[in-house]
Amino acid sequence: MPPRGDSRGALRGAGPSLRGRGASLTRGGRGGATQLPHHATPTSHIITVGVKRPGYGTGGRPLPIYVNSFATTIPEGIIHHYDVISPSEKTLPARLNMDLIKALQVNVAPQVFTPRGVYDGRKNLFAARELPFGGADFKEFDVSLSSGRAETRGKGPKVYKIRLTKVAEINPEVLRRFIAGDQSHDNTVLTAITALNVVIRMEPTMTYPFNVRSFFTDRETKDIGLGLELWRGYFQSVRPASGRMLINVDISTGTMYKAGSLLSLCLEFLNRSDPHVLAPSRGFPDRERLRLQRFISGIRVLTNHRGADGTTQQTPRVIKKTSSAGANALTFTMREGGSMSVAEYFQRTQNQKLKFPDIICVEVGSGALIPLELCIVPPGQIMRKQVPPEKTKEVLDFATKRPGDRLRSIVDGLAVLAYGQSEYVRQFGMHVDTSGPLKVQARVLKPPTLKYGVGSRQQTIVPRDGTWNMVDKRFFKPAEVTEWCVVVYEQQRRFGEKEARDMVDGLTASFRDVGIKFPANYTPVVKWENGQGRIEDQLRAVGNAVRERPGNAKKVLPTLIVVVLPEGGNDIYTSVKHFGDVTAGVATQCLKSSKCFRAKPQYYANVSLKINVKLGGINTIPDPSSVSVLTDPSNPTIVMGADVIHPAPGSDGRPSFTALVANVDSDTAKYIACSRVQTSRQEMIDDLEDMSRVDPQWQYALGKYIGYRAQVERKPSPNPKRIIFYRDGVSEGQFKQVLDQELLALKRACDSLQITAKITIIVVGKRHHVRFFPQSERDGDRSGNCQAGTVVDRDIAHPTEFDFYLQSHGGLLGTSRPAHYSILYDENNFSADALQNLSFALCHVYARSTRSVSIPAPVYYADIVCSRAKNHYDPQGTLDFSESVTQLDGSQAETSLEAFRRGFKPLNSKQQNLMYFS
Repeated sequence: MPPRGDSRGALRGAGPSLRGRGASLTRGGRGGATQLPHHATPTSHIITVGVKRPGYGTGGRPLPIYVNSFATTIPEGIIHHYDVISPSEKTLPARLNMDLIKALQVNVAPQVFTPRGVYDGRKNLFAARELPFGGADFKEFDVSLSSGRAETRGKGPKVYKIRLTKVAEINPEVLRRFIAGDQSHDNTVLTAITALNVVIRMEPTMTYPFNVRSFFTDRETKDIGLGLELWRGYFQSVRPASGRMLINVDISTGTMYKAGSLLSLCLEFLNRSDPHVLAPSRGFPDRERLRLQRFISGIRVLTNHRGADGTTQQTPRVIKKTSSAGANALTFTMREGGSMSVAEYFQRTQNQKLKFPDIICVEVGSGALIPLELCIVPPGQIMRKQVPPEKTKEVLDFATKRPGDRLRSIVDGLAVLAYGQSEYVRQFGMHVDTSGPLKVQARVLKPPTLKYGVGSRQQTIVPRDGTWNMVDKRFFKPAEVTEWCVVVYEQQRRFGEKEARDMVDGLTASFRDVGIKFPANYTPVVKWENGQGRIEDQLRAVGNAVRERPGNAKKVLPTLIVVVLPEGGNDIYTSVKHFGDVTAGVATQCLKSSKCFRAKPQYYANVSLKINVKLGGINTIPDPSSVSVLTDPSNPTIVMGADVIHPAPGSDGRPSFTALVANVDSDTAKYIACSRVQTSRQEMIDDLEDMSRVDPQWQYALGKYIGYRAQVERKPSPNPKRIIFYRDGVSEGQFKQVLDQELLALKRACDSLQITAKITIIVVGKRHHVRFFPQSERDGDRSGNCQAGTVVDRDIAHPTEFDFYLQSHGGLLGTSRPAHYSILYDENNFSADALQNLSFALCHVYARSTRSVSIPAPVYYADIVCSRAKNHYDPQGTLDFSESVTQLDGSQAETSLEAFRRGFKPLNSKQQNLMYFS
């Protein structure tokens, strides 16, 4: 059992519902329910983390929809909460913990656990009645798992000491008061919600493989190769809403190690068939061995062990690493003297002659070395590492379902969830309405009118279903290309002079159509280069060739470099971006060679969208009449978006990266960005104050906004009076930290520049499982999803705090995910309609496409800037950006982080005022 943690928030590790980005329950969670008629807004004595709900939105067209939630009753009786610890043990795997508690309740002390309690796999157990501990608050038990678990050297089964301590009694009445708007969200509410989550998850968790809030079955699987298969799973989470409690149910996907022989698994991962390739004596490369080790470390395997009585039993073991030599070359010293190879040991003591004695072994947790061929991988083991990039598409294909199919899968999944048959759900007095998904009254907002430039046949357009086209439209502010060139990294026999000429013709025709200015009768310099060379030197040489070409009277360097990449040209791309964004300060546009072959005008029109803003142009703006919140001349407004991106699980010593993006113009269409390095997996932004104010190194957001309005727009009062700050990637448990740290940093930045501005902070959450489904086909878009602009702020919203769900984009593949907006701070006193329409409008100014996007453009840009952070490092440097697992101790990880900080190069000053990230 895991040791006791600290007690920040009522529980730590108490059910995964307390953690996670955007979908955790630390703020009371989400769900779907009808609004209580007697509470339009929370009562005055309620204390909230974010802003209390000021009212509900009314704008838009009413639309009835389904939401993937199911109503449940709240238990009537007192719930008894126990702390579960094993003082002598380190943190154990959740599955082992579950097995121990099952053995305790079923075999060791069934008289104590009648009816049985529910357990979260960590440190919390809840019971529907007080456990009879003879008047004491705690009781210790000795628990062993003898069945199927053999112990070596003749020892008996391991005995685990488990102590249960009563810590609280939970009165479910607090939940009734909370969903009625009469109770603040405090630790008692949090613990009660956690208890209900543990109740509904107990039955499937005891039966199926599980992680955090999902469990997986082998009813629907897909083999994706590399020793992996996908299993369909089900997510469930209790969510409070206005007037009722609901269970949010969704489908999920688990990546599993393929069951069977470990040797077969290793060969499949390496895409080989002959076991002898795993023999170091036959040339098995150490680099490949380490790659394999990263893949299989942590897998639980079974080995057949012959006990002292001659019977064969299976022993579960966990792989730590692989050996660097084969079983016949690995020797160890016997206690009675002499030495023996691993292969000899298994033949003599276990009567198991190896078929492949020269291939590697695995070292398990106890330190023992076991040949691969003697290990069996049991079914249902979740791979908790990152899916190999080449398999991402297959995972997405399996996970993607059209809305109608997804809703049917969810409803069918109720049979697997079997709430009515669960002894745990019944004994706690919960009754789940499985008659159908929740019906909700949504609204469809009117999209903003978009404005294009002079020369357009129609200067304004209203999007339909989240999309519009640019036929006969000119950019609102077209950029100018003076000198430009093309560098081709594809082989010339595949992408020759004709293909290059067609590409240049297609691009210049698109420039002409959208209004981008470029010299007449201009033929750009085109060069073919080898991607194995030094990219920086090659691009510099091409730039010099442009400067020296006949006709370049002013001897200027190119303002645009177009680069054609081969398939798999990621490293070339990174080098090109480092050269353009950091070293030279020139706009670069990369194209895939495969996309350029016989490309249609639409392709080059999309490329022009990106080039125009990289060169300082503006593609389109929302018509001022559509976004009066942003265009009020008496209240100049800066909109910011911020995000933090973290390294892959298990990657010690890799940093997190932060990004802050903000508009500089009065039309909120032109953005600038800043990115920085910070401590690994730290969500709060360290340098927000420096990123926001005029800083000697970055000269960023607020300063840039003031400078642009003063120098370019010639505004007499350039300072912002309103700041709207959209924050991505923050879990509800971290909302208070945003207010305590990031809000204060933003205020300090304003003070340092003598800015008096009212601030609004909105967290945008994407990592949740709420989905919208049209009730009939005619109410959906072409993809079967709800229409762009569908908003819900009553039925699945927080009982007391200001939030809403908005599906702002049209569907393409699968089921669209609405974004969840939580308003944490609002000095501007915006109405619900104002913030919903503002957020929807900002989803239409994303420069890369002629579609509305799923979250406001500044937040989307911040996400892109974070993911591009590695472009700030020297491509010839030694820092490792691979997604592989790295295990470092504390001092090594700190040294590595410091190296990443030192190696991070700032953005070139020529790019600081441009949308280089588009």
